[in-house]
Amino acid sequence: MKHIIKGLKIICFIIFVWFIIHSVYIVSDGLSDKGTIADVAVILGNKVNEDGTLSERLEKRLETAVDLYRNHRVKKLIVSGGLGKEGFYEGSKMKEYLISKNIPDSVITVDNKGDNTRLSVENTLEIQKKYSFKSIIVVSQYFHVTRTKKLFEEKGFEDVNSVSPRYFEWRDFYSILREFPAYYTQ
Repeated sequence: MKHIIKGLKIICFIIFVWFIIHSVYIVSDGLSDKGTIADVAVILGNKVNEDGTLSERLEKRLETAVDLYRNHRVKKLIVSGGLGKEGFYEGSKMKEYLISKNIPDSVITVDNKGDNTRLSVENTLEIQKKYSFKSIIVVSQYFHVTRTKKLFEEKGFEDVNSVSPRYFEWRDFYSILREFPAYYTQ
């Protein structure tokens, strides 16, 4: 029995160390901006409030996309999200925001079927068949971009970088915890 308990302690310790290393990696990767230029930025959706306004988190992602476009780091923007429980299509609301910031309609592509990260990646790759872009910058929260880049790379799209808004909130701690299993299972 002592050997079993000792073995369980060792396993728990290994998982804990693995979690710490993984978390440090995704945070540092998510916060790094290599200053790359790409054909397209893919902005992942998030909550639209019940009154149709964007959550602050989503607005910060879109501000980041506006900066990328205005600084000539991307030529086109893809906004990807699903139909939220509040009754709004995230992609459509994101496009409205971008247009209100004087981003031309012609450079924005909407994906309203990106209900989760995997679907956003798959839908972006379908859009890629039409527009033939070769490089992507993923825009999402810092803890989320490593998994998103991994999903693109698993689908054979290798020129993927990321930029995250400098926006932090208490729920990030939960999100970092959630990313650990999500990275290995999604």
